[in-house]
Amino acid sequence: MDFSNILVRATNWVGDAVMCLPALRAIRGRFPRAHIAILAKPAVADLYVRESCVDEVIRFNGKLRQVAYELRSRNFDCAILLQNAFEAAWIAWLARIPNRIGYNRDGRGLLLTQAVRVPKRGEIPRHERFYYLELLRRAGLVGSLPESPIIRLEHSGTTSARIIGVSPGAAYGNAKRWIPERFAEAAGKLATARRASIALFGSAGERSVCEQIAALLNGYTVVNHAGQTTLAQFIDLAAECELFLTNDSGAMHIASALGVPTVAIFGATDDLGTGPTGQKARVVREVVECSPCLLRECPIDHRCMQRVSADRVVKEALALLID
Repeated sequence: MDFSNILVRATNWVGDAVMCLPALRAIRGRFPRAHIAILAKPAVADLYVRESCVDEVIRFNGKLRQVAYELRSRNFDCAILLQNAFEAAWIAWLARIPNRIGYNRDGRGLLLTQAVRVPKRGEIPRHERFYYLELLRRAGLVGSLPESPIIRLEHSGTTSARIIGVSPGAAYGNAKRWIPERFAEAAGKLATARRASIALFGSAGERSVCEQIAALLNGYTVVNHAGQTTLAQFIDLAAECELFLTNDSGAMHIASALGVPTVAIFGATDDLGTGPTGQKARVVREVVECSPCLLRECPIDHRCMQRVSADRVVKEALALLID
């Protein structure tokens, strides 16, 4: 099996897109001379622009048939669908790409030339990066899973500045979010200890919570970037931070993949499945009987986050900087 012109359909969420990076590098390793293009929605496309394993980024504008017909003229000989949706297979089918590889889910099996069986719980390592790598293994594109593929982003930025990055939001829902007042308390203590400024990050919808945190940090040097940056600009700014505090979010995955020391507060979600990777990342969570619940909103008292103290986060962050 050999391909020379490969289209990879990226996932739509930033965190998932980061966790796909080991699979993209595995594709490049298997097909070192192929042209590899990645089809991605604008929200995640900038993530791949600097990656040497990708030759081209095609931005998907949401006009399915238009994109499919444009792809048809490109003569791709293989489509590898990292995205699980029916739509991904339909585009590849409409584009008449002869080899269409993806997991057999979302009712799309008949549109795939290789409909790969979805792994059952316990069949592969728990972290989501292995889910994408396993697709390649089951399709016969790679021989085995790497033992521990660390997720990394290629970036030439610097971390010499004394900046504490803080990302208090999470797109999935409020259950994943630590208490804003505690983000402010932890950031303030770290800024004092490190003689650092503070940079706040988030989407336009998270600007209000960042404004709340900025108001609590009166007296510190604080810049609120929430809603003001593109993804590419956020990556550049995150790379300049000496430390990053965050919930389980796309920002967490990016900061960790950049090699920035990252402290991630987990509660409702499973850090073994979607946590940051690498030696410069620490997960902080308190064990409670209902966690991880994987809910968007907490139906009770948000105890998994309420029990995480600012002092514990500060302690973990300072230890991470010393290591």
